[in-house]
Amino acid sequence: MSKKYLNKSEKEWKEILKPTEYHILREKGTEPPFSGKFVYNKEKGVYVCMACKNPLFASDTKFDSGTGWPSFYDVICKGAVELKTDNSLGMKRVEVLCKRCGSHLGHVFEDGSKPTGKRFCINSNALRFKK
Repeated sequence: MSKKYLNKSEKEWKEILKPTEYHILREKGTEPPFSGKFVYNKEKGVYVCMACKNPLFASDTKFDSGTGWPSFYDVICKGAVELKTDNSLGMKRVEVLCKRCGSHLGHVFEDGSKPTGKRFCINSNALRFKK
């Protein structure tokens, strides 16, 4: 379950996060496809937010979408993430944000795996993995 929403300044986030993590989590960036450390991870565990350690996804919901980013068909618990309409780059998408700290994680699409049919397409640099 998510904890109380964190409110840090961008200066504080810059001190906590590596530059690539900051770019993805705070500036809504992305990593190149197939470059992330968790694309092929098959270990059992939990994926948490890189910024605040909020539990986000369980390894048993991860699937190979072939897109080059770690993909999950569901969140670990209701309320772990916030979904927001994203009209950037001339297309309509749904952005996935960490509910606890507001960090950008990736996007969710309706072309995913069963049982939900969702594909949470998440940047590896937005995640930590706990076995």
